[in-house]
Amino acid sequence: MIRHIVFWKLKEENKIENAEKIKELLEGLKDKIPGLLCVRVGINHPDTPLDNWDIVLTCDLESVDALNAYQVHPLHKAAGEFISKVRTNRACVDFEVK
Repeated sequence: MIRHIVFWKLKEENKIENAEKIKELLEGLKDKIPGLLCVRVGINHPDTPLDNWDIVLTCDLESVDALNAYQVHPLHKAAGEFISKVRTNRACVDFEVK
Protein backbone atom coordinates (compact mmCIF):
# COMPACT_ATOMS: atom_id res chain seq x y z
CA MET A 1 0.00 0.00 0.00
CA ILE A 2 1.20 3.53 -0.79
CA ARG A 3 0.38 6.52 1.41
CA HIS A 4 0.24 9.78 -0.53
CA ILE A 5 0.44 12.96 1.56
CA VAL A 6 0.22 16.44 0.08
CA PHE A 7 0.37 19.80 1.86
CA TRP A 8 -0.65 23.12 0.36
CA LYS A 9 -0.25 26.77 1.27
CA LEU A 10 -3.17 28.75 -0.13
CA LYS A 11 -3.42 32.28 -1.43
CA GLU A 12 -4.92 34.65 1.14
CA GLU A 13 -7.85 35.64 -1.07
CA ASN A 14 -10.87 33.43 -0.21
CA LYS A 15 -8.58 31.06 1.73
CA ILE A 16 -11.29 29.52 3.92
CA GLU A 17 -13.73 29.02 1.04
CA ASN A 18 -10.99 27.58 -1.17
CA ALA A 19 -9.86 25.17 1.55
CA GLU A 20 -13.44 23.92 1.94
CA LYS A 21 -13.77 23.52 -1.85
CA ILE A 22 -10.50 21.55 -2.01
CA LYS A 23 -11.73 19.30 0.81
CA GLU A 24 -14.99 18.68 -1.03
CA LEU A 25 -13.27 17.97 -4.35
CA LEU A 26 -10.69 15.58 -2.95
CA GLU A 27 -13.00 13.70 -0.60
CA GLY A 28 -15.35 13.32 -3.55
CA LEU A 29 -12.77 11.16 -5.33
CA LYS A 30 -13.38 8.25 -2.94
CA ASP A 31 -15.07 5.31 -4.65
CA LYS A 32 -14.59 6.96 -8.05
CA ILE A 33 -10.94 6.11 -8.78
CA PRO A 34 -9.80 2.47 -8.89
CA GLY A 35 -7.16 1.61 -6.31
CA LEU A 36 -7.91 4.63 -4.10
CA LEU A 37 -8.60 3.06 -0.71
CA CYS A 38 -9.19 6.08 1.50
CA VAL A 39 -9.05 9.86 1.38
CA ARG A 40 -8.70 12.27 4.30
CA VAL A 41 -8.44 16.03 4.01
CA GLY A 42 -7.63 18.29 6.94
CA ILE A 43 -7.79 22.06 7.12
CA ASN A 44 -5.33 23.69 9.50
CA HIS A 45 -6.95 24.92 12.70
CA PRO A 46 -7.07 28.75 12.77
CA ASP A 47 -5.59 28.93 16.27
CA THR A 48 -2.32 27.23 15.30
CA PRO A 49 0.91 28.88 14.07
CA LEU A 50 0.66 31.00 10.93
CA ASP A 51 3.59 29.19 9.30
CA ASN A 52 1.69 25.87 9.30
CA TRP A 53 0.49 24.50 5.98
CA ASP A 54 -3.14 25.40 5.24
CA ILE A 55 -4.52 22.05 4.10
CA VAL A 56 -3.36 18.44 3.88
CA LEU A 57 -4.44 15.43 1.86
CA THR A 58 -3.69 11.91 3.07
CA CYS A 59 -4.78 9.02 0.93
CA ASP A 60 -3.95 5.36 0.68
CA LEU A 61 -3.67 3.56 -2.63
CA GLU A 62 -3.30 -0.13 -3.39
CA SER A 63 0.09 0.19 -5.10
CA VAL A 64 2.51 2.47 -6.93
CA ASP A 65 0.65 1.58 -10.13
CA ALA A 66 -2.62 2.72 -8.51
CA LEU A 67 -0.91 5.98 -7.44
CA ASN A 68 0.33 6.57 -10.98
CA ALA A 69 -3.16 5.91 -12.39
CA TYR A 70 -4.68 8.23 -9.74
CA GLN A 71 -2.32 11.04 -10.77
CA VAL A 72 -3.62 11.05 -14.37
CA HIS A 73 -7.27 10.22 -13.68
CA PRO A 74 -9.56 12.94 -15.12
CA LEU A 75 -11.34 13.55 -11.79
CA HIS A 76 -8.02 14.01 -10.00
CA LYS A 77 -6.76 16.27 -12.79
CA ALA A 78 -9.90 18.42 -12.49
CA ALA A 79 -9.38 18.83 -8.73
CA GLY A 80 -5.72 19.65 -9.38
CA GLU A 81 -6.65 22.37 -11.85
CA PHE A 82 -8.67 24.17 -9.18
CA ILE A 83 -5.99 23.67 -6.52
CA SER A 84 -3.26 25.03 -8.78
CA LYS A 85 -5.22 28.29 -9.14
CA VAL A 86 -5.56 28.88 -5.38
CA ARG A 87 -2.28 27.60 -3.96
CA THR A 88 1.06 29.26 -3.47
CA ASN A 89 3.10 26.20 -2.50
CA ARG A 90 2.91 22.41 -2.40
CA ALA A 91 4.83 19.62 -0.71
CA CYS A 92 4.31 15.89 -1.20
CA VAL A 93 5.61 12.56 0.02
CA ASP A 94 4.65 9.05 -1.09
CA PHE A 95 5.74 6.06 0.95
CA GLU A 96 5.08 2.38 1.29
CA VAL A 97 3.01 1.25 4.25
CA LYS A 98 3.73 -2.31 5.31
